Amino acid sequence: MISDDAQSSRENDSFTATPTASSLYDTKVTTPKLVDPLCAEAPVEYRLYKKRFVGVAGLMLLNIAAAMPNAWYGPIANEVSRDFGFTLDQINWLGNALNIVFVPSAILVPFVCRRFNIRITCYIASFIFIVAAWIRYAGVAHSLSKEGAYALMLVGQLLTGLAHPAFQVVAPAFSERWFDTKSRTTMTMLMSIANPVGGAIAQVISSHSSTPRSSLLVLAIISTAVMPCALLIRDAPPTPPTYAASQPRPHFMSLVRALAGKEPRDRPTYMSLRERIDFAILTLNFGVLVGAVNSYTLLTAQVLSPYGYGSHTAGLMGATILISGVVCALVTSPLSDRVFTHHIALMLKVICPALGVLWLSLIWAVKPNDAAGLFVIMALIGGCSITILPLALELAVELTRHADGSVAVQWFAGNLMAVVFVHVEGALRAGHDAHPPLNLHRALIFQGALVSGGVVTMLGMRGRQARREMDERKQREGVEMQVGESGGETRSDVNLLHN
Repeated sequence: MISDDAQSSRENDSFTATPTASSLYDTKVTTPKLVDPLCAEAPVEYRLYKKRFVGVAGLMLLNIAAAMPNAWYGPIANEVSRDFGFTLDQINWLGNALNIVFVPSAILVPFVCRRFNIRITCYIASFIFIVAAWIRYAGVAHSLSKEGAYALMLVGQLLTGLAHPAFQVVAPAFSERWFDTKSRTTMTMLMSIANPVGGAIAQVISSHSSTPRSSLLVLAIISTAVMPCALLIRDAPPTPPTYAASQPRPHFMSLVRALAGKEPRDRPTYMSLRERIDFAILTLNFGVLVGAVNSYTLLTAQVLSPYGYGSHTAGLMGATILISGVVCALVTSPLSDRVFTHHIALMLKVICPALGVLWLSLIWAVKPNDAAGLFVIMALIGGCSITILPLALELAVELTRHADGSVAVQWFAGNLMAVVFVHVEGALRAGHDAHPPLNLHRALIFQGALVSGGVVTMLGMRGRQARREMDERKQREGVEMQVGESGGETRSDVNLLHN
């Protein structure tokens, strides 16, 4: 029994909400009382906390800063080559090295999160990131030899690749732990698109800095200023917002067993053959599309400069991909939460083939004096690519019921493909005797063919959203029990507690 004083205190800390079509940012979101199936006599009240938005803001800022080093050298590759004496291939490897270290680091993040928690994981990554920023800047010293400068910059990029995955991999897991089914996709979108926002900011700032040396100082200052935002992140609320959030975090090896068909059927992480096929299709396409975007932003200046476009134009075109994508994602993700709730796979099937056509069109679009056409294509590519980013991550979690593990696999594939794209496209560079010299036309053919060939497989994906189905079933069970306990009398209001 609860005393009258305790009951009064509880009521003062809560409010009654009725179902409305309010904004996702309105904290008065209706969440019914649910019942733990193992303890039917003790109803469980799921709760949303206002401080969840502080954590989202912190992860957004961390992802923005973490994305900058990868895109920083793209628009200024020619200037860096001239000032430091590096070859273009060496500059490409400054981005490639980051992606290579990112690949195994992404897989390690779920183990670190399980050993510690989301908050401590972000602390560790932030510290490594600050150290990386100043090691990278130390490479600009005039007293260093060309080899010494390159070594320090390379070490800075390697350390960045070690820290970067933490902020990306934990985003969907944070959404699952703090948000309900009506806002999870949108929150994942906000944290995920922060990464391309950082890339866009990097492209603009680096291309407008007076010298490459001063631009690297700006990058180090930004990194140092933003990383303390890790202090804003909490691991999990005292009371979960959904049934999925109330479950223990599964071990990464359970995902490995599920993908191999070895997970017992009675486990929540068990995957059917159809789900395993869908996850493979999703991972393939996520890897190819993320790899294409990452490699193009890194090689922007090298693709465009042979045709007469300057570093400022190249930087703006790279930023156009990312900024247009952010705008489109801001529009489509709330629709995914409220309108296309059960049709994420259908949205991917529509958008991905369009992306294949757009990447293929660059083979003919990259030519002299066609900046307007290129800007249009870049905007369309960005709008489609960034829109599907949070959708693909959420669908990966739906298929596996393993938030951090499935996302780690997706980012593993994306950065692995980025390494492949950059390495292969660098090898396809034309010689000095070509017209125009050092053009990447063959690289554009490779890129367009690989992307357009990969996205066709999306048409064979079913994409059942098993996690959402489970959450909605638990909600219905909770409402039915409330109705039964009240003698058949329906209740239009439910209590939602906030801190």
